[in-house]
Amino acid sequence: MSDALLEVRGLEKHFPVRRGVFSRVSGWVRAVDGVSFSVRPGETLALVGESGSGKTTTGRCILRLIEPTRGAVRFDGQDLLALSPAAMRRMRRHLQVIFQDPYGSLNPRMTIGSIVREPLDIHRIGSSRKERDAMADRLLERVGIDPAMRRRYPHEFSGGQRQRIGVARAIALRPKLIVADEPVSSLDVSVQAQVINLLIDLQEEYHCAYLMIAHDLALVERIADRVAVMYLGRIVEVAETGELFRNALHPYTRALLQAIPVPDPERIRDKAALEGDPPSPADPPPGCRFHTRCPVVVDACRRVDPPLVEVAPGHWAACHLVPGG
Repeated sequence: MSDALLEVRGLEKHFPVRRGVFSRVSGWVRAVDGVSFSVRPGETLALVGESGSGKTTTGRCILRLIEPTRGAVRFDGQDLLALSPAAMRRMRRHLQVIFQDPYGSLNPRMTIGSIVREPLDIHRIGSSRKERDAMADRLLERVGIDPAMRRRYPHEFSGGQRQRIGVARAIALRPKLIVADEPVSSLDVSVQAQVINLLIDLQEEYHCAYLMIAHDLALVERIADRVAVMYLGRIVEVAETGELFRNALHPYTRALLQAIPVPDPERIRDKAALEGDPPSPADPPPGCRFHTRCPVVVDACRRVDPPLVEVAPGHWAACHLVPGG
């Protein structure tokens, strides 16, 4: 996509399995194994799947918090994987992250004012410490935290408040892309809605793009423009959010949608519950990686790995039973 802000092509991350006294490599865990997608400016792309599917590892590879095994990551026309550490440090002004754990992602020895001001200090935004303090106060106020509390420490705040502080830190430099790794999964349901509404409002205000890593499809339907579904290190379906929820093509995606809780007790839904656990990424099955749990498996699924193909405009799927797949 020529108009993409972020382009990921063939991204892989394999972790070595070491055994024995000499810690020799006896195998590889293929956490991310050939992932490709794009994110447009101002768009929210949700990366969804079960725990262990490789979503968080993908996000960390894009940010180079861990180094990919191979692949290409282009951001705003630049190859991120070719940048030196100093150049990548400068690029981080435009790439920010909201971590999943609001308790572990804030330095307990720093006041919240210092935490929010830190990106401004690092990238030398503003002409003085006083000006950066004022900017940090405005950011805290924007996310619903009283600036008068700036001298307090993270342990003095609730989980929802801590996540708001993390959001304020992420938007301090007005980045073009924010990787949000399960930003509300550890929060109470009522607080989740508040944080999601805040993220939506901030996106409209700052015109930033989100790569939203999530497993809650109800949340994804609320915030995402497009959805990419991951299973065992690979993307199996990509579509516009409305299209995916109306016409999911991959059996795994349909099973995830059937698992969404329904508040109406009178409503009866067909169940497509998955049996068993996902295979180990250290020893993925041959053919389609989903065939060991697929309710509609055919012989070709066990032998041939289906490619991700565009079966309709903007709708991609990797399944032998999908027309064109």
